Amino acid sequence: MNERREISGSTRVVGVIGDPVDHSRSPAMHNAAFASLGLDWVYVAFPVPRGEGAAATRAVPSLGLAGLNVTMPHKADAASACDRLTLDAAALGSVNTVVDSDGAIVGHSTDGDGFLRALDDEGVTVAGKDTLVLGAGGVGRAIVHALGRAGAAVTVAARRPAAARAAAALAPDGVAASWGDVAVEQFDVIVNATPLGMGGEAPPFDPSRLHEGQFVFDTVYPADTPLLVAARARGLRVAGGLGMLVHQGALSFALWTGIAPPLDVMRAAASARSK
Repeated sequence: MNERREISGSTRVVGVIGDPVDHSRSPAMHNAAFASLGLDWVYVAFPVPRGEGAAATRAVPSLGLAGLNVTMPHKADAASACDRLTLDAAALGSVNTVVDSDGAIVGHSTDGDGFLRALDDEGVTVAGKDTLVLGAGGVGRAIVHALGRAGAAVTVAARRPAAARAAAALAPDGVAASWGDVAVEQFDVIVNATPLGMGGEAPPFDPSRLHEGQFVFDTVYPADTPLLVAARARGLRVAGGLGMLVHQGALSFALWTGIAPPLDVMRAAASARSK
């Protein structure tokens, strides 16, 4: 049952900017968290056209916002508009979380740590493991950087060789591989960081090459993409992107509020299907 929440002049406001953004589960996830803790905060979705991400980020202090989440296609533009960047955000040249710190706009990237925490939920450690990341966009780059920090050996495959090389450089001794003929059977952990599967598309490799003992993570959510269905059928352990969404959002929540996030509440809200 939904309870009516009173919004007042003292309500703290955060939100997400993107294009498009109407599909985002973040408002439901964060508003459920605020309600469960009795916080006078609200989270809204701001549709910001491509090319306007920097302007929207610079407006945070003027509008009195506590901060923002940033999604495609604004992550790099938002980073350029920040007064300060954390080490991870600076290395990536992109942010997914903006915090107003006494009028200074501070940019963070919580995607990488959110990914590692999602793996931890699955009992998967990556130190010393051979890992493959498919895709070199914003999420893929954050995952490559996080895997490198965690001690994994990282290979990146992307459609554009230059993008694969740039992403691979974010991990120590990272390797760029050809998109069409990467040897997926050689890796302990395989991560799909592309949108492939969101619309039911087949994975970018023959899943019959997968074998038991490998772990497959798909950043697309909900979890039942063709890649995960095929991997599960072959006896592999798998996970979808919902856990990463929850953890990166929980890290943002803590940065804004200074309060430990209610993970179970956020996970339940993110999992619920839209009515």
